[in-house]
Parts: sequence; C-alpha cells; structure tokens
Amino acid sequence: MTLTMPPALADLEARSISAWFGERKVLDRVSLVMPAGTVTALIGPSGCGKSTFLRILNRMHELIPGASLAGEVLLSGQDVYDPARKLTDARKRIGMVFQKPNPFPAMSIYDNVVAGLKLTGVRARRAEKDALVEECLTKAGLWPEVRDRLKQPGGALSGGQQQRLCIARSLAVRPDVLLMDEPCSALDPTSTRRIEQTIAELAHEVTIVIVTHNMQQAARVSQQCAFFLAEQGTPGVIVEAGPTKRIFESPSDTRTSDYVHGRFG
Repeated sequence: MTLTMPPALADLEARSISAWFGERKVLDRVSLVMPAGTVTALIGPSGCGKSTFLRILNRMHELIPGASLAGEVLLSGQDVYDPARKLTDARKRIGMVFQKPNPFPAMSIYDNVVAGLKLTGVRARRAEKDALVEECLTKAGLWPEVRDRLKQPGGALSGGQQQRLCIARSLAVRPDVLLMDEPCSALDPTSTRRIEQTIAELAHEVTIVIVTHNMQQAARVSQQCAFFLAEQGTPGVIVEAGPTKRIFESPSDTRTSDYVHGRFG
C-alpha cells in the first residue's frame, strides 16, 4: 500500500436495512444514499436506531451477541457484507470515531496515530510513518498543539485533543468513509468548534456520516440530513432525507419540522 496516495472518493449506500437485537426489531427497511465527499448527518430522538445504523455501515453490529440484520451496504457499488470480503477490509475502508474519545492511553501520541497500520497489515518505513503522523495530525487540527510532545501518552491529552487524536488515528489507514457517533457530545464548546472545523476540512477527501443530537451542529456541518424516528414501540425508520437546508427550512413531513425546531425529542 502507498501511504502517500489518498483514496478516490467513495459513496456509501444502505439498501433496505433492518436490524434486530434478539427478537426485538430496531430498524425497519432503512435505505439511504450517502454521497461521496459529503457530510451526512443522522438526526432523531434517542432510541430510534441511528447509532445501530451507523455500526451496521462498517460491520460492528454483528459483534453484538444476538444481533442480526438484513439488507445491503454498498461501498462504491460493492457489498461490504459479501462473504468473499474480509471483515478487516470493511473496517479499514470505513473508519469509526466514537462518542467517547478512546485513544490507547499508555501509548504515545505518535504510536496512537500509526496503530492502525499494524492492525491492517500495512508496513511502512520510519520516514513514511513520520510523514503520515504529521499529515494526519494536521488534518485533525492537532499538529500545532502536539508536534513537540509526540512521545507523550495519548491519555494525557484533554478530551477534545483525544477526540482529534482518534480522528487522526482513523485517517492514518486511508479510509474511504469516516463514521462519527456523536463525536462532540462529551466536549466543551471550544473543542466542539475545532472538531467541526476538522469535519469541514476533511469532507472534500473522505465521505463522512455523523450522528448528532445537536440540531445547530447538524445544520453547520452537513450537506445532507436523514431524520430517524421510532414511534410507540415500532422499529426505527427514516421519515425523510435530503439536503440539510431543505430538511431544516422546508421539510415535507410535519414530524421532521417539529423535531428540528425542538417541539419534541
């Protein structure tokens, strides 16, 4: 693998995704196109299946005991659930940043960034790793703050810095897609603003899907929104999806309007 070449932009498409935890159905025939080089925000009340949908996109749902699913997830037209495809390939091409920052706390900042190379079997010379660390930390908006302390533990950073370190770590394996599950929910406003700036800067080179409960954030960072809803014990569905501006200013469903304007949820 060449470390210096960015991936071609890739689109992601979910087709008729249904999901279960044991006998309980939590998603019902959810379909969504997430265009290449675009930030798609998944919005909706807690418990409507947004995070489950996100985990399905890079095959993390199947790790949960008793979990099952139906439907297809296509990355540039190829089914990531194809039995002929390795699980590690899906994880490499579709990265994930979690709600709570999870750097390897005892590992240095430098080693945190390059950790994914070993996990995905990529070999690189020291000079290549050095260049990769600087590039990914720069893209994550962290390089100026840590350039002189790369050997210090990642766990010593602030919460916002740890989250940006996790973004840098995800970028190091050259993913086509970056999934973000409420990446700012545990952060202060200053750190949140920096993460949002990072998302805006990354969007031209990686397809981003973000779950957020912050409607202002969804409006700021995304070009497309999908509104999820689970009503009265029924499984989660997408009520509507489309350009962010339309979803916020002239949605076609009154439930969408009520939610984005804070009238429920």
